[in-house]
Amino acid sequence: MATDTTTVYEGHFGTYTITPADRRGVFVYRLAILGVGLSFAAGTFSAFLGLSPVLISAAFLAFCICLGVALATIHIYMLFLHRALWILWGIGVAASLALAFRPIPLALTAYTDPWGLIGTGFVFAALTGVCIKESFCFGWWETAITAIGLPVLLLGHLFGLWNPQIELGIASACALALLSVGLRKWFYPVPDDIGDKSVHEHVRSEH
Repeated sequence: MATDTTTVYEGHFGTYTITPADRRGVFVYRLAILGVGLSFAAGTFSAFLGLSPVLISAAFLAFCICLGVALATIHIYMLFLHRALWILWGIGVAASLALAFRPIPLALTAYTDPWGLIGTGFVFAALTGVCIKESFCFGWWETAITAIGLPVLLLGHLFGLWNPQIELGIASACALALLSVGLRKWFYPVPDDIGDKSVHEHVRSEH
């Protein structure tokens, strides 16, 4: 029976195989996406239960780390888009680190200070980009909900459009959607997460 290392795939720019390193990369990516969903859900439901903002801040830290790992292992054809997501994530993490030195928990700063929300919001913008990419690749409703829900949630809070109940409702929908994505990923073939490897190699050979 053929394995990924012996199966030859026909790509746009030539043939390719799926190596053990490719499989490890997909495994790490799927773990990271699951971590993103779990940490986002932990922060959301901590807020729902009225738990300490310190716990929510800790969940956000885990969220940032998992998203960074996901960005390091994601397969995106357009190199400029990949770099843009890294920039958004980097700005958000840098802003969050700066805000973390304030005497109040980061989560409280992001919730009460518009500049705090804008700073940390760059991380969520990076996640939105990942969800848009996944929506185009797989057509999943979960990633579409998150790609729409996150901007609606953050911009609505920034401009005072939503009450806390609506915000928690939107955040909970995004959390459940992300958890669903994190679980569904494991039931798809590895090549689906890689795409046309010949395109990736061609794009990176030109830069």
